[in-house]
Amino acid sequence: MSGEAPMCDTELGGGKVKEPSMSSRSRGSWFERFVQPCLVELLGSALFIFIGCLSVIENGPDTGRLQPALAHGLALGLIIATLGNISGGHFNPAVSLAAMLIGGLNVIMLLPYWISQLCGGLIGAALAKVVSPEERFWNASGAAFVTVQEQGQVAGALGLEILLTALLALAVCMGAINEKTRGPLAPFCIGFSVTVDILAGGAISGACMNPARAFGPAVMANHWSFHWIYWLGPLLAGLLVGLLIRLFIGDGKTRLILKGR
Repeated sequence: MSGEAPMCDTELGGGKVKEPSMSSRSRGSWFERFVQPCLVELLGSALFIFIGCLSVIENGPDTGRLQPALAHGLALGLIIATLGNISGGHFNPAVSLAAMLIGGLNVIMLLPYWISQLCGGLIGAALAKVVSPEERFWNASGAAFVTVQEQGQVAGALGLEILLTALLALAVCMGAINEKTRGPLAPFCIGFSVTVDILAGGAISGACMNPARAFGPAVMANHWSFHWIYWLGPLLAGLLVGLLIRLFIGDGKTRLILKGR
């Protein structure tokens, strides 16, 4: 033959089965490594933030913070359990930052992950607004973008966002990435950490812990007062947790990465 066939034949049960060529495998590998994880982060972020926003919008006065806490925690645990094996199940720019610092995410994927998560947050918040009655949407109480109203609340809200996000990032990094401590119950432990955080700090800062979770509702409501708290606090927490694990409590593999071996 004058040229190579794009597919090679392998006998199986008396017939011939065509195996994918190198180019086909390369295309599939590229899609699975770079495109598919970003799509999953977008989908997971949209679903998580849709459920979260809806739980706040439809929250009744008799349930307090319990309804949003359970909805956020259970939704995140379920989504991580179903989609986490594809992308790592971050759905949060702060968690992606911490994962990158300890070697759980390639640095070239950090910005695509952030863009996917922010777009997912925008989609989720938009869907929540579309399906909610207008009066309920605008009268929702407890949302992150209406909790901090005065300059005197900023320091407490910022400090709390750092601490709450640190607990969440620690649960993700140690439960799902660190080789010594990760286990099959990680998705639910991560969801429980979100539930605990919201119950503990929802009244002070909104317990957002996620820039994408703040960004979507802020765009939909066009409310940007003190919005920077929900970027600086979580990202600073992700940075601190990533450095803490990498320098002091990470597994041997993480420390070897730091030393360049």
